[in-house]
Amino acid sequence: MTQQVTLRVPASTSNLGPGFDCLGVALRLYNDVTLTRAFDRKAHPRIIAEAAKLFFERAHRRPFSFSCSGVERIPRSRGLGASATIRLGVLFGFNALCRRPFDQLSIFRLCAELEGHPDNAAPSSFGGFTVARGENIQRFDVSPRLYFVLLIPEFEIKTSAARKILPSHVSRSAAVESCGNACAITAAFASRNYEALRDAFVDRLHQPFRQKLIPFLPRVIAAAEKAGALGAFLSGSGSTICAVTLQDRHKIAAAMLRATGSAFVRTIITTADSCGVQVRS
Repeated sequence: MTQQVTLRVPASTSNLGPGFDCLGVALRLYNDVTLTRAFDRKAHPRIIAEAAKLFFERAHRRPFSFSCSGVERIPRSRGLGASATIRLGVLFGFNALCRRPFDQLSIFRLCAELEGHPDNAAPSSFGGFTVARGENIQRFDVSPRLYFVLLIPEFEIKTSAARKILPSHVSRSAAVESCGNACAITAAFASRNYEALRDAFVDRLHQPFRQKLIPFLPRVIAAAEKAGALGAFLSGSGSTICAVTLQDRHKIAAAMLRATGSAFVRTIITTADSCGVQVRS
């Protein structure tokens, strides 16, 4: 019987502008989560305890004591799916320790239930570019020639707070424009015609309202595009801003940094992860 397992789970950038709660890409930036069968009197953090409780209930398994540790490389509350990586690590870890009662799709669905939205759980589970439609997933590999330039501010933004500022209604024209752009993004990733991503990241569903949380968002997007990016957008609910490019990635990163007017930011340049969750041991 397996006593310990370590999972490597990729970060994700979600929404991609207009694909609110639907679109996401897994990134080559990882958290490691290790689960061990062990008697542990310490109370687990809520995010871990809730995932464990849901797993045992749905798998109809008797709960057992365990310890959970990890190596966190993904900054929390920055719109990079850190919470999804922890939940997926716990869920996939218990699945391995319990002789895999669930398939990969079922574990994704458990994580999406805990998250309240599927757009981070999908790419982190399956890798690549994903379209989450309810409990159904479509995924596409992403070429390593496509770069993701992440501008990561020092300040956090809680998803719950970022959702509270969204309006209950948007205009028909805003919905139609965002829907068209989300379709264009999906077609570009599916066909690998990445040049077609240019001008497709414009969103009118959430970004205009979240700008009050990230005042330099419009400046950074404009600077990235001027420096050669195909486009840029708020990653998830922020505070990270992501630019997508086929070239000049270092030039784009520098332009984004300058546009913030702040020293309390950093950049990471990475590519897409095509594997999703991986068992490390």
